[in-house]
Amino acid sequence: MFGRLGAPEIILILVVIVLLFGAKKLPDMARSLGKSARILKSEAKAMKDDGSSGTSAPSTDADGEQPPAQRTIQAAPGDVTSSRPVNEPTDTTKR
Repeated sequence: MFGRLGAPEIILILVVIVLLFGAKKLPDMARSLGKSARILKSEAKAMKDDGSSGTSAPSTDADGEQPPAQRTIQAAPGDVTSSRPVNEPTDTTKR
């Protein structure tokens, strides 16, 4: 029953989407979806890079504390206007 989507079904779905959201909002929605996908991809890559570099010994200050990590989060690759440095939260509890 729901096994295959043919051309008529896809056209009907597209027509319903255009009627629901309007032709003016569709490009903005597609743009924001693409931007979100780029952010997700760059964050996943950053987490993967952090995980592989986390196996080395962390550097410490003279009093034995680790310096706060500083990362730059970009909204999209090549988008330098929205880049901002971010201080990572540190664990202040003593064991």
